Amino acid sequence: MIPLRPLGMGEILDSAVKTLRAYWRTVLTITAAVAVLAQTAHTLVQRYLVPKTPALDPDATPAEELRQSLESARASLIGVGPDLLVTLVASTVSAALLAVVVSRAVLGRPITLGAAWREARPRLLPLLGLTLLLAALGAGIMLVGLLPGLLVGGAPGIVLAALGGFGALILNVWLMVRFSLASPALMLERGSVVHSLKRSAKLVRGSWWRIFGITLLTQLLIFVFVMIIAIPFTIIGFVVDGEALSGLLSGSADSVGWPFLIVTGIGGVITSAVTYPISAGVTVLLYVDQRIRREALDLELIRAANRPDPAPGAETVGG
Repeated sequence: MIPLRPLGMGEILDSAVKTLRAYWRTVLTITAAVAVLAQTAHTLVQRYLVPKTPALDPDATPAEELRQSLESARASLIGVGPDLLVTLVASTVSAALLAVVVSRAVLGRPITLGAAWREARPRLLPLLGLTLLLAALGAGIMLVGLLPGLLVGGAPGIVLAALGGFGALILNVWLMVRFSLASPALMLERGSVVHSLKRSAKLVRGSWWRIFGITLLTQLLIFVFVMIIAIPFTIIGFVVDGEALSGLLSGSADSVGWPFLIVTGIGGVITSAVTYPISAGVTVLLYVDQRIRREALDLELIRAANRPDPAPGAETVGG
């Protein structure tokens, strides 16, 4: 199903889709369960935790405008924080399970949900630690880039913050691509968090632009798919929820009722259930592809694929 040789961009994307189709029962069970839990948490947060956005006074003084802006930012962060936490946990669990599924797909081996869970479970905490470490690294870099401008203030501070923020963004993109293969390395080689970061850096070295391009194209395709699904569900949500529609027409974002949240939540579950495995599949296949190019992993995989099935959990691509 997946060629055991160096893969081109189109072959990696095609192989990720083939894996979803061939293992759809296991894959969709994983992603649908994770998506339902994540979307339910998101809906409850939006309904009960997110405060109303403070109204902006057009006649406010500069000091009052600053205070109102800070209140609006605080209201947004209250909603974003729990969402980010839920997304982090959901993506960690799905990435762990899907890494195991894709590694078996490379060998053409079947795998059940129970077997995937037993193999992935011991690596969940290290993978969560890796994810938190990378998130903290990215946030720290952005803070360092923006802090000088925020401290200076005024027009010079805005310019300095813009320049620092842009530089921090570029550095973050470079580091995220450099460490993008750490997750499958951690899951499949069963090393430490530090070891997986070193392995990713080694595998990406010399192929940064290629991996960046494939990752960017994958995310763009996922974005297009999400929009295709989300827009109709959003329109239906406005139609069935008169409160949300009147709030949109009046410019208020606070008049959102249960019908709108439920309909858009269903759309969110559908998009997440399909996009999680594609994104995770591309990442694992990039890892396998880089190991084939650098370490002749294809020869080992061909030998493994021709062996009888081993005991559950005794075989991985990275082992």
